[in-house]
Amino acid sequence: MKSVARMALENGMIIGEDVYSYQNVLVAKENTVVDKQLISKLSRYSIMCVSIKEPADMAATRYERIRLSSSFKTFEAAYDNNLKAYKYMIDDFLWNKTPVNPSFLLQIHDNIRKCTGSGEQLLDMLYHLLPGEHNLTYEHCLNAALIGNVFGTWLSLSEDDLKTLTLCGFFYDIGKFKLPDHLIWKPDKLNDFEYNWMKTHTTLGYELLKNQDLNDSIKKCTLYHHERCDGTGYPQKLKGEEIDRFSKYIAIVDAYAAMTSARAHRSSLTPFQVIGNFEEQGVEKYDAIVLKLILKKIAYTQMGRHIRLSDGTEADIMLINEDKLASPVVKSGETVIDLKVHPELEISVIL
Repeated sequence: MKSVARMALENGMIIGEDVYSYQNVLVAKENTVVDKQLISKLSRYSIMCVSIKEPADMAATRYERIRLSSSFKTFEAAYDNNLKAYKYMIDDFLWNKTPVNPSFLLQIHDNIRKCTGSGEQLLDMLYHLLPGEHNLTYEHCLNAALIGNVFGTWLSLSEDDLKTLTLCGFFYDIGKFKLPDHLIWKPDKLNDFEYNWMKTHTTLGYELLKNQDLNDSIKKCTLYHHERCDGTGYPQKLKGEEIDRFSKYIAIVDAYAAMTSARAHRSSLTPFQVIGNFEEQGVEKYDAIVLKLILKKIAYTQMGRHIRLSDGTEADIMLINEDKLASPVVKSGETVIDLKVHPELEISVIL
């Protein structure tokens, strides 16, 4: 809502909250449509200013409210401008061999980050961005840098480590720029030939960065971000402590970024669907301590949200089950539903 002086009111505006006179007389109810008669009435009661609803206040869903908010529009403008700068820098490196300036990349991060009040809000803003058709790989890396910084803050990393993790996000998937978009963003399942071709982006990325003046963990991230702690990853099937810790962080960031970004074949997954996917894949594939801390933080950011279950029931999130983070306790009217004991139900929409 916004405050509007009586003299600036226009026909068709919507009153945002009940308006009372100085004598506590109700002059206009919330949702009253402004017209000449109402403006005249406000004048008689010496009302100088009233609250008026903005488009975001009248949105039916959380998605609409976020997208229509002034804060999101500010964020989106900053994101778009800095995405262009990031794209220019990466292209200059790829085609002209111009070394990438890490300080400039960190400034790109800061330019976007300062448009949000918290890490949780940043993740929310990224979740509601619409992907650009021709910039998907650039956006994916930029998002990974932003998400990595938030996760690193949650993990209480040192300032130097936080910068390293942010830069890992900017660089880790750089090998994908050496592969065609029709392979990288194919909506259908890759065949064996395509999958093996796709996996080369790790070694391609490392070859691009190995002689650059960058932290060694950043270079390793390009090569190891698909390694898994249980040895099921690629390209070297490393296990546990054989994997650089920043590569372990980025493995989580990469999976989260992919699941929360809309794709041609599906919408963005909800936070609880993301958590459920991680839980189903098995936390042993990732650094279990780090992953559980991040998933727990994500779950608790959703406390109190109004949601819709897969059977159409609307409810509010009341309690997080720490042994089953994807299945909180919700309340619909007077009915309490523990999703942990109702595996047939899941949270499909955050309203």
